[in-house]
Amino acid sequence: MSEADKRFMAHALSIGVRGLGIVWPNPAVGCVIVRDGRIVGRGWTQPGGTPHGEVVALAQAGDAARGATAYVTLEPCSHVGRTPPCADALIRAGIDRVVVAIGDPNPQVDGAGVARLREAGIKITTGVLAAQARVTHTGFFARINENRPMITLKLAASLDGRIATLSGESKWITGPQARRAVHAMRANHDAVMVGGGTARTDDPSLTVRDIGVTRQPTRIVWSRSLDLPLQSVLASTAGEVPLWILHGEGADPHLISAWQGIGARLFAVPLGADRQLNPVGAMQALSQAGLTRIFCEGGGQLAASLLGAGLVDELVSFTAGVALGAEGQPMLGPMGQKSLGDARRFELVQTQAIGGDVMARWRKARDFSAKNRG
Repeated sequence: MSEADKRFMAHALSIGVRGLGIVWPNPAVGCVIVRDGRIVGRGWTQPGGTPHGEVVALAQAGDAARGATAYVTLEPCSHVGRTPPCADALIRAGIDRVVVAIGDPNPQVDGAGVARLREAGIKITTGVLAAQARVTHTGFFARINENRPMITLKLAASLDGRIATLSGESKWITGPQARRAVHAMRANHDAVMVGGGTARTDDPSLTVRDIGVTRQPTRIVWSRSLDLPLQSVLASTAGEVPLWILHGEGADPHLISAWQGIGARLFAVPLGADRQLNPVGAMQALSQAGLTRIFCEGGGQLAASLLGAGLVDELVSFTAGVALGAEGQPMLGPMGQKSLGDARRFELVQTQAIGGDVMARWRKARDFSAKNRG
């Protein structure tokens, strides 16, 4: 692996992430085309998932693609979906060499893209910056391999881990810079998710604001009994910004009809032994609907449920310089852990001061199958 290969692949990864949150169920792929050491084309998967990054980069490169090297963050597709195979597009363009960060586990690809390129006489290099590509494509891989979206759990709390006072006052524990950062995080996820308690207490809009974003993430609410106020911001905007509600199979048919009537999409989810929505079943339903990346903003019971089920891939915590005391509301609900050995651990990957608050990003250690190791 040459330094030039790493440099150009790093560039492909940096532009590929521009598609995060807006290309699902497709992966957010970046592609850079290089000829004689100079970038002649670059592209990333466009909103809605088409065209793919390779096609955009080839169009920009034009005739300069002949004899060039293409750096692609995920194995080029080899099947006909909504678009023709990207592997064929690279072959037709006369690309001489393709550098791939990581293989595509989709059964419709899974090595076939690289095989087709090799059969056409194109030189192949794989595994360049595979670890970084794995992070970028975590949501896509989770959907393909585990039938669930990736989940980023956001927690914002006081120094002593409280999200509200005893009376429920919570606006605002963290400062405006932290809240702006949260909006940017919402924007690179397919959906923003909260529990029914948060929806009832905070009456949130769950939209991305003040950062120039026009395409809004899908909004998801967990509500076993569908006991959500029909006179709310979420309800009044259900026809404008997608609103999905996860509810129990025994929810009132009249409430189901009312929410569907105002434009919400409803998902009936089986209950677990605790008589709450089964988190694994809920994630499977959302995966089948096409979601790859979900940004969860609470509340405490939903966060505990997802953590307990091992469904949280990244945890982003914002800690404010204030203490609320033991009577304040904890950021996590009960998890039934009797020992430290029961607790799931996360690896710290980033810390940053944002305004007067501290952000920490943690990532779950994941075991990827051999096919995803580049």
